[in-house]
Amino acid sequence: MPADTLLKVESVSKRFRVGALTLHAVESVSFEVAAGQTLGLVGESGSGKSTLGRVALRLLPADDGRVLFEGQDLAELGPKELRARRRDLQMIFQNPLASLNPRMTIGAAIEDAMIIQKIGGSASARRARVGDLLERVGLPRTIQSAHPFELSGGQQQRVGIARALSVSPKLVVCDEPVSAVDVSIQVQIIELLKELQAELGIAYLFISHNLAVVQYLSDNVLVLYLGEVVEQAPAEQLFEAPQHPYTRALIDSVLKIPKSAADRQLIRPPKGEIPSPLSPPSGCPYHPRCPIATELCRQEKPALRMVAPQRLAACHYPLAADAAAPTAVVSPPKSLARPVPSGTEVGA
Repeated sequence: MPADTLLKVESVSKRFRVGALTLHAVESVSFEVAAGQTLGLVGESGSGKSTLGRVALRLLPADDGRVLFEGQDLAELGPKELRARRRDLQMIFQNPLASLNPRMTIGAAIEDAMIIQKIGGSASARRARVGDLLERVGLPRTIQSAHPFELSGGQQQRVGIARALSVSPKLVVCDEPVSAVDVSIQVQIIELLKELQAELGIAYLFISHNLAVVQYLSDNVLVLYLGEVVEQAPAEQLFEAPQHPYTRALIDSVLKIPKSAADRQLIRPPKGEIPSPLSPPSGCPYHPRCPIATELCRQEKPALRMVAPQRLAACHYPLAADAAAPTAVVSPPKSLARPVPSGTEVGA
């Protein structure tokens, strides 16, 4: 394992029993996250993204495979050792309000993590650190005495970020961190995450269905479909020339606002619905929705293989680079390229 690799996931699978059936939520997924880097994890709802993020932090145990953090197998740690390790491994949850205890004040919620990890020194020192963290994420120190329900969604998510940062983590799993807040606030939170990464060297596993945000934040991207990796590549290459038809369909499905009638582009999402993981298709799991599927695709499951330098795809017929480029590469909103004052928040 390279010296700068923080997280290494090796052939991890996670299954759930649903009555007499078995749901394959994640199946034989492998990836690495390097220090200070961001791995974007994309796919439709039900693709296993959130489950994989929780398995990576050992919030859920893996049924197969290993999760290594700095070369250490997390499954081999006892409760006390794992709790100590959690200082390095934090998570920002999709629903900021649900992740905060409604009975605790904001200050107590952030300080609680430091108490558990025995950091921050005295009570007065911890409270001072809480105030510093709140200011760092663009919130006033006076908000410490407030309760979660008194805050806007954007403020709640900033509190979640401050709580994750309170123990100085090396890796943060961001599970749809902007999906529950207004669009105007999303830009501010994304800019904040990027700024914190540059300043503190944090690595992110960034889970999202927002391709523009993933493209803007990520160094590498992993595309999941029915719990399996169908494509993995550096972000720039993946968005310029996707190799898997599913990745191409995801990029083509992004709504593009036309400048004129002549520029109008149709939304082209993957046809049909994602199959139930309780009864996945034979052969390639994507073949019922794939426009180029053949009898081979219906009968034989393609292996995840190298199709170009640094490019992995699970497809019998990977798209050629010149034919795969979408009509318009997904681009983040222009506002993402501009710094946003940390103290301003619409609807705060």
